[in-house]
Amino acid sequence: MQMQGLIPIRPRFPQLFTRQWVKSFNLRAFSSSSDYSDQSRGGLPRFFSEVLPSSKGGVVRVQGDEFWHMSKVLRLSTNDRVELFNGKGGLVEGSIDRIDRTGCDFVAGEDPKLVLPQTAKWHVFAAFACAQTCSFLGTLKGGRADWLVEKCTELGAHSVTPLLTERSPAISENRVDRLQRVVFAATKQCQRLHEMTLNPPTKVDKLLPLIDQSKLSFLAAAEAAPVVSILSTSRKESSGLIIVGPEGDFTEREAAMMIEAGATAVGLGPLRLRVETATMALLATLMLWSDAEELSKD
Repeated sequence: MQMQGLIPIRPRFPQLFTRQWVKSFNLRAFSSSSDYSDQSRGGLPRFFSEVLPSSKGGVVRVQGDEFWHMSKVLRLSTNDRVELFNGKGGLVEGSIDRIDRTGCDFVAGEDPKLVLPQTAKWHVFAAFACAQTCSFLGTLKGGRADWLVEKCTELGAHSVTPLLTERSPAISENRVDRLQRVVFAATKQCQRLHEMTLNPPTKVDKLLPLIDQSKLSFLAAAEAAPVVSILSTSRKESSGLIIVGPEGDFTEREAAMMIEAGATAVGLGPLRLRVETATMALLATLMLWSDAEELSKD
């Protein structure tokens, strides 16, 4: 059967997504910095090392899980070219010089680079925990918390903080450790050079001073004005707070406190969303908005 030509469809964008806005997007997805624009296209295997060589010809030892991934999973051998990064913007290209049972020696083929972080810095506060009546007192069930943290890392969130509320009062410590491992794996997978920060859990009352100090704080709330309409009239910023409540939503008292502190309630559509879905929808929208605003300055 012969394929028919594709018929172009003109989407009906909200007012925020004008033709000029879409043109400025220029297929650069979430990359606000030129240093990041080609980051996801790197062809060399990349591994984490807290310590990088100080200059060309320098040697560092790679051991542990990274060595296992390098030698057993990818089956790399001597003279294979790889990259090392330190999670703080440091990146260096080089090769494997020597392999033994405990690790390998990496030799830098160039001086290390220091890549500046992305301009957009959105801090996510999401209520991960379950209510005290739940049989599982921890994070979202079925790996949903893992998924939330993983996707926040991939989308470029600067930090994620589990938010403790009246309807989500606790999170287990061993679960926090697991989430940190999820952040690390996602950082490598999406080629981030700056590891996303996973903060200790915090309560709503501790969040209030941060809202007061932040220029933009968006609180996901049912029946609030659509986020795109709010952004179309918001002052141009590339950082701020994203606040998403638990499955049962914030209590009226909690929501009132945050709005009084300066948070703006925004709606994400007519349907009821899960915590992780609402977080992704709001974060993706704000990252795209920040990127477009940054490009318009160029």
